[in-house]
Amino acid sequence: MSDELPDPSTAAQTPSDAELDVLVSDLQRSIQEWATRHELWFDCGFQSYAERVGGEPGAPPVVTVLHFDGDLGRALDGDFHGLDIEFFELLERQGFWYERNDSASVHIYPEDDSPFFQPFLDRENWQWVCGLVQPDVADVYEELYSYFARRPEDLHRLTWREFETLLFRIFQAQGFTCELGPGSNDGGIDVRVLQRDPLGDILTLVQAKRYAPRNKIDLAAVAALHGVADVEAAQKSMFVTTSDYLPSARKFAGRTRIPMTLSTSTDVREWCQDASAGIIRDKSKLVTPQAVSSLLQSLTFKDPRIVHARAGYSVLTNQFAIILKETKHAALLMAIPARTIADDGYGQRGSEVPEIGPECLDRLTADTVFRAKRSILSGEASYWDGRNLYLAWDGAPALFDLYD
Repeated sequence: MSDELPDPSTAAQTPSDAELDVLVSDLQRSIQEWATRHELWFDCGFQSYAERVGGEPGAPPVVTVLHFDGDLGRALDGDFHGLDIEFFELLERQGFWYERNDSASVHIYPEDDSPFFQPFLDRENWQWVCGLVQPDVADVYEELYSYFARRPEDLHRLTWREFETLLFRIFQAQGFTCELGPGSNDGGIDVRVLQRDPLGDILTLVQAKRYAPRNKIDLAAVAALHGVADVEAAQKSMFVTTSDYLPSARKFAGRTRIPMTLSTSTDVREWCQDASAGIIRDKSKLVTPQAVSSLLQSLTFKDPRIVHARAGYSVLTNQFAIILKETKHAALLMAIPARTIADDGYGQRGSEVPEIGPECLDRLTADTVFRAKRSILSGEASYWDGRNLYLAWDGAPALFDLYD
C-alpha cells in the first residue's frame, strides 16, 4: 500500500464521498499498521468527528479521530523515543497532521493546501447540518437555514423525513401553527399549516417529495394532493419538491378549485434565507435581563437548572452554567463563575461551587451565552456544547486541580 495521496492534477472535479472514504480508510489502515508494528495498537480505534464529538465543526475539518487507552497516547506524547516524530512524518507523507484533543484522542486534519481540504470541510458541515434537522432546534442553530439558503442543490441529499422536518421548521419560523405528520400512514399529507385570520383560519396541506433533480413530479401526484385537500376541506394546498414538475402537473395545478402552489428548491432557498435573516445570532438577545434576573432569584440548592461539567486534560477544572432555555433537542446555557471555598493555600488545588447572585446578570453577553445539544443520558438530561458535557449539578463542592 502506498502512503502517497493521488496526484492533485488528476482531481479535475470535487471528489465524491466514496473517494473521501477511501482516503480516510487508507490513512486509518496505515496508522493501524504503524501502531501494530510498534506493539501500540491496544484498545485503539477510529471515529468520525460527528460520532466522537457531536459538536459544531470548524476549520480545519477533522478527517478522523484516533482514540486510545494505553501506550499509544504515551508514544504520541514523546515518552517513547522518536515515535511521536515518526507518527508525525507518517501523516505528513499522506497530506495530514494531528493535534492532541484530550487524554484519550487526537484529531487528524488535512493540510491547509491539500486539494481535499475543502471537500472534507464541506462533508463535515453537511453531517452537522443533517444532525440539526430536528423538530425544535432551528431557532437555536441558524445554520440549518443558512446552509440550504447557500446550497439548495443539497436538499435532495436529505432523507425524505429530514426534508419534511425542514419544511415544518421553515413554516414555523414564518409564524404559522404547524403539525408535522407521522411520516407513515399520513394520508399523503406531510405538514399541516394553519394561518390564524380574523375572517377565518386558513388551512394549507403540504405534500413534500424529496426527489433527484431529474425525477419530476407528474400529474397523478398533484391530483392526489388536490383530492385530499378537497376531502379535508382545506383552503389551500402546496406541493414542495427538490426536483420540478411536468407540464401536465403545472397545468392541472392552475385549474384546481382549491388554490394549489407548486414549489421547488428555489422557493425553499428563499424561505431559508428569510428564516436565517430572522434568527438572532447573538444568543444573549434571546432572553431579557429581567427574565434572567427572575431565574437567578428562583434558583434553589441543587436546582437542576444549574449544570456542571468537568474539563481539562492534564489539569482538572470545572465549568458551571445555568439553563436559560431548553427544548427536547437543544438548549441555551449561560456560563457562571465559580467561587473557591477551600484550597491548598496557593489556589492551585481545592474545591469550588457556582457563584449565583445578581452579579451573574453582567454575564448575559454574546461571549457567555452558548448553544448545546440536549439529550437524555441514563434517564438524566445532558447538554453537550462540543467540548464539555454538562449535567445537573449535584450540590456538592467540585474539586479542581491546576497542577500539571
